[in-house]
Amino acid sequence: MSTSTLIAIIVPIVVVLIAIAAGLWLVSRRRHLRERFGPEYDRTVQDEGGRLAAERELRAREQRHDKLDIKELPAARRSQYAEEWQGVQEHFVDRPEGAVAQADELVARLMRERGYPTDGFGEQVRDLSVEHGSTLEHYRAAHAVNTRSSEGQATTEELRGAMVHYRALFQELLGDQGGR
Repeated sequence: MSTSTLIAIIVPIVVVLIAIAAGLWLVSRRRHLRERFGPEYDRTVQDEGGRLAAERELRAREQRHDKLDIKELPAARRSQYAEEWQGVQEHFVDRPEGAVAQADELVARLMRERGYPTDGFGEQVRDLSVEHGSTLEHYRAAHAVNTRSSEGQATTEELRGAMVHYRALFQELLGDQGGR
């Protein structure tokens, strides 16, 4: 077999193998993002208008998150937060609107103490999405009710639901030790 024939056979095989490897690598990256972000992956695809833009956004979130100093809380602090949460829930009976606002503040304070920036709701969601993608819908729903409540437009049932939603994120943040 001549050298040119070998090259004609080997080059296409190498090109195909490289294409297969690149495809597998892309599928692996996509699977990683889907698993890590959970339902947030699909939401970001929709918000960003496509997979490529969404995956670029999610990778940027991962890079930002990697720079954060997420800390675990000592058992005593976790216990204090749990007691505060209990007080907020008890307060709900007498003042539902106030309790929902307190729940929002308590979640933000817990986030801050764990090392998450709390600059604004949008940034909070982006930062939380990396490790807490499965509870973000709870946080979004609770935040929306809290916003309507501050305008006097939330029903007691909506406020009760907001407390349930805040509790889901609160418990996850309180129980997630190490941030990873």
